[in-house]
Amino acid sequence: MEELTGAQALVRSLEQQGVEVVFGLPGGTILPTYDPLLSSRLRHVLVRHEQGAGHAAEGYAWATGKPGVCVATSGPGATNLVTALSDAYMDSVPVVAITGQVGRSLIGTDAFQEADITGITLPITKHNELVTDPERIPAAIAEAFHIATTGRPGPVLVDVPKDVQQATAPWRVGDWPPPMDLPGYRLPPPPSRAAIEAAAQLLLQARRPVLYVGGGVIKSDSHADLRRIAELAGAPVTTTLMARGAFPDTHPLALGMPGMHGTYPAVAALQEADLIVALGARFDDRVTGKLADFAPRAKIVHADIDPAEIGKNRAADVAIVGDLRFTMAALADAVAAAIADGTAPQTGDWRAVLDSWKRQFPLRYAQHPDGPLKPQYVTERLSALTGGNAIIVAGVGQHQMHASQHYTFTRPRSWINSGGAGTMGFAVPAAMGAQVGRPGETVVAIDGDGCFQMTAQELATCAIEKIPIKVLIFNNGFLGMVRQWQELFYDERYSYVELGTAIPDYVKLAEAYGCVGLRCDRADEVDAVLDKALAPTDVPVVVDFRTHDREGVFPMVAAGRPNDEIVLGPEFSAAEQRAATRREMEL
Repeated sequence: MEELTGAQALVRSLEQQGVEVVFGLPGGTILPTYDPLLSSRLRHVLVRHEQGAGHAAEGYAWATGKPGVCVATSGPGATNLVTALSDAYMDSVPVVAITGQVGRSLIGTDAFQEADITGITLPITKHNELVTDPERIPAAIAEAFHIATTGRPGPVLVDVPKDVQQATAPWRVGDWPPPMDLPGYRLPPPPSRAAIEAAAQLLLQARRPVLYVGGGVIKSDSHADLRRIAELAGAPVTTTLMARGAFPDTHPLALGMPGMHGTYPAVAALQEADLIVALGARFDDRVTGKLADFAPRAKIVHADIDPAEIGKNRAADVAIVGDLRFTMAALADAVAAAIADGTAPQTGDWRAVLDSWKRQFPLRYAQHPDGPLKPQYVTERLSALTGGNAIIVAGVGQHQMHASQHYTFTRPRSWINSGGAGTMGFAVPAAMGAQVGRPGETVVAIDGDGCFQMTAQELATCAIEKIPIKVLIFNNGFLGMVRQWQELFYDERYSYVELGTAIPDYVKLAEAYGCVGLRCDRADEVDAVLDKALAPTDVPVVVDFRTHDREGVFPMVAAGRPNDEIVLGPEFSAAEQRAATRREMEL
């Protein structure tokens, strides 16, 4: 047994937990912890803004499957983490945030840089705790990681007053992990065997099944079982914005992304399905459109680790609560057993219809050789030049949708974005975290000019730390998605949405941050510029792609409208649009 300060115990607890890197920014109330951190084996990445630390922790967690860790001081340091914690909560990302707090005697006195961060983050964390006893620190850290990574993953915050970090307490050598006391925390039971067998029977009896795959499949690393289920049952697969890469886009059963900006085959297949098997998905509004009109003829099998999601938006005919790692394996086995017993899938006609929709209504845009540069074209060339093997991180907006639509994803954890919260400014720091977590891989942040300017300061972190992310700015001079909505729904009244392309000069800005800066505005130069950007280096690269300022994202289902009212886009004729919205099934 030895005596350690609370700060030393905190750092040692992180080491014992197997943490490799923390993203943080020091300040007054967390300074005691930063002293032992200097001599720790932990890598510390000094960010330029605490929001960047939070998003970097998210990117690390997305890319590695391990919890990301961020550290901040009290008051504004802690509140600057709030956006990232909210983002992680919405997207079920395992993050542990550690914040300093004013001394115990000062709590509640409006002391300098005091903020009730546990109260502030109560709705956006799985769990949080104000630690008031230095002996409590090891267990608090162990519990934080346990809660963040088990069940439905999510963020946990541990707030430690400065005097608790300075006080001493015994450290029991060899006693790790310490006993945890979590009387209200329950992990889901094993999935019901009866429910799994019922789901397997429904899947093989269905004539128009669709596997509706959400982020839970990525989080549970159950993509191999997903493929097995799809191929055994002959069932087409839609992968939501959170699940891109869970099923290869190149697979014949792949329909792409459903929802507001999903592919036509994915959106229409869900509408016409007689069975939807939802796997780690939550029937959110961006997928369902007008909920009352979503998939009107479909029975529902809903499998999720979180029982609160079952029946929340759509009643389930068969509900399977449990960890998808076990659910998916058991479902694949049950389907295989039923087929072995003579129950064969009969989806040939359905797949033929879907294949015809793929041919008739592909993602379509026109890139003229001498015309304005289209973001879709840049994305497709990036996909081709990387062989689909890069890790793509997106901000939020039109560029996010173009990236999710036009990059060909073939493996899990190769697509990282802000889905539920839709957080602008996510891409650069999240890419930084992903690159730290997977240092040997190509990490590309696809960003918009609006998003980029919210967290561009983390380029300095990347340059100094030699984190060689590639940042592609789709620079159209607008808050593009807002402009598109104003064009479609507000009579082209473009209210305070134009950013302009003159300020800042992104090439000079990149160079000022110690990065390589490039610019491209012609289609015939895209490959050469991407080759330069993707060349191996220990220096971050920023490319200013001057893209078409009026290009929209299509297909599109307007918010709150039924998915049957999908708009294909200006490249489709009126006759094609009528055919798309007046489907006649012949099954």
